[in-house]
Amino acid sequence: MSGFKGRHFEGEIVLWAVRWYCRYGISYRDLEQMMGERGVNVDHSTIYRWVQRYAPEIEKRLRWQWRRPASTSWRVDETYIKVRGAWTYLYRAVDKDGNTIDFYLSPTRNTKAAKRFLGKALGGLKDWEKPEIINTDKAPTYTAAIAELKAEGKCPKDTQHRQVKYLNNVVEADHGKLKQLIRPVRGFKTLKTAYATIKGFEVMRALRKGQAAAFNLTRDICGEARLVERAFGLGACALTEAIQLIGKRMELEAA
Repeated sequence: MSGFKGRHFEGEIVLWAVRWYCRYGISYRDLEQMMGERGVNVDHSTIYRWVQRYAPEIEKRLRWQWRRPASTSWRVDETYIKVRGAWTYLYRAVDKDGNTIDFYLSPTRNTKAAKRFLGKALGGLKDWEKPEIINTDKAPTYTAAIAELKAEGKCPKDTQHRQVKYLNNVVEADHGKLKQLIRPVRGFKTLKTAYATIKGFEVMRALRKGQAAAFNLTRDICGEARLVERAFGLGACALTEAIQLIGKRMELEAA
């Protein structure tokens, strides 16, 4: 369940490093020094391997918690990510309030890539969670992709496709905040490593937006850390923690 067998460090320390890297947008070398200040001597290359291994796992294990669309009005756009000196395309979807819905990194920008992304975003959603409106830019690839998904029954036939530029301001602003996390990386070497790292950035951005607030028992950064740890079977279960929190509050009220 935990997935830390054979590691030289405890799972809490590994997740600590991965969370910090993906949440705060710092370099591996800076994180190495920060952890050294706290008595954890680990090389920056080891932290890199941890991020590659566990950032996608965090996204996968918490996906059903953070990926709960609160609105059926989507904003879809792509931004540019440089991988080994070449531009790749990060497709992203948020709802009208800026909550992350899904993302997909592609080496190409065409109808096939747009369809693959939208199919991924629609996959696993209940009927009432699927979009009534999808707003995009005027790229014809989206029009073709949505039409094909409707014909295959993967997108509701009554979903409206809009191409209103100002409505996408929310997703474009969110691109900028994500780029702040990506900037210290100073370039990815392969598409695989880029996607693995971005998965960590995206899930920590979603948690920071409060998208898994219902599962954050203390409604603070410590609760966010525990949310990640519980996903790996570390520490007490959510029920035990909730009971302990209730007990502490009752003691404070009685004091």
